[in-house]
Amino acid sequence: MFWVSVVWGWTITSESSEPQRGPGASVSMLLGISSTMHDPLDNPVWHSLIDAHAPYATGCGKARHYAREIAPFSAIEDAGAQAYADLAAHLPPGVEARLFRPAEEPLPVGWEQLDCFPMLQMVAKHEVAVIANGPAVVELGVESVDAMLALTAVAKPGPFGAQTVRLGGYIGVVEDGRLLAMAGERMRVAGHVELSAICTHPDARGRGLGARLTAVLTQRAFDRGERAFLHVRPENEAACALYRRLGFETRRELRILWRRPIRGA
Repeated sequence: MFWVSVVWGWTITSESSEPQRGPGASVSMLLGISSTMHDPLDNPVWHSLIDAHAPYATGCGKARHYAREIAPFSAIEDAGAQAYADLAAHLPPGVEARLFRPAEEPLPVGWEQLDCFPMLQMVAKHEVAVIANGPAVVELGVESVDAMLALTAVAKPGPFGAQTVRLGGYIGVVEDGRLLAMAGERMRVAGHVELSAICTHPDARGRGLGARLTAVLTQRAFDRGERAFLHVRPENEAACALYRRLGFETRRELRILWRRPIRGA
């Protein structure tokens, strides 16, 4: 059965304000883990896995992995030989590491590259108005996973697994018991939360459902003192234009590298 609960009380928001970060020490600080990159958003998977999402991480030293049923991403602290050795240590045979990196870095000895493509990283710069009289927004939990998987299989927003919902708040629009649109939270990085799995069923496109869900999650982040960010392929011009209308600006371009150890190397 498909269970939902309605979110009430969304209204037009006030003027923007700068989010404030909490005073507590992070998990990475307590563990003594540092990064050679200046901004955690330059290496978002690494910083998510050594901090907020450390309970979901496997790996050692300078490498971490999400469980594949949660998210198919891995991360390295830097592009050195030791980081790649640590990366290989917890990769199943024949499985690639999918890395968010600042550039297409040199391929280490003993590794092969399967893919490399650009990804824009966009960050919300101000609060966003949530239209009060739009379609009802509902919370999506583990009871909704079958419907979420069915929608993502058709709408293809990017990776979404059977346990991805554990990473954050997911919301959607349901009509006549059918999930038409969804969006949620994935990586968490130093005062920022990544929005992900933003998608609408082809039968319901053109109604602004994805924009509404993105606006709701963006404003929730601001209300918590965080900023929303997201990743989108540069060739997806329609999505880029939508996010700009909602107050997102391109922060930088990253490279997604699919690399794996060469068997027998």
